[in-house]
Amino acid sequence: MARVIRRTKKIAWVSLVLTIVLAATPLLFASISAARPSLAALPQGAPLKTIQGTVKAEGDKITFVADEDGKSWNVMNPDVLKAHRGHHVEVSAHVYMDRNSIHVLSVKMVKKPG
Repeated sequence: MARVIRRTKKIAWVSLVLTIVLAATPLLFASISAARPSLAALPQGAPLKTIQGTVKAEGDKITFVADEDGKSWNVMNPDVLKAHRGHHVEVSAHVYMDRNSIHVLSVKMVKKPG
């Protein structure tokens, strides 16, 4: 009899833990997806290009100056480049010619040519 009661308690605890885990899973994924922009929130319609240049900062304003033509681009998501102020980098970005802006998807340090 005691064995049956212990087994029943164990099954009840396992069921309770499993219910809590299954109930919490959507909440976990909801908080993760809220922290990361969805594909719909990312800029669309602009060509994706790889550009080398230098990250410039004037106060809180971050710009990217391309090596190829010396063009200065406004950065739509400056937090991505804040750690690279003054550095020569290569960015993969959506380029918005009409807005003179780029939306940086990735950045990596590279050696300055020459």
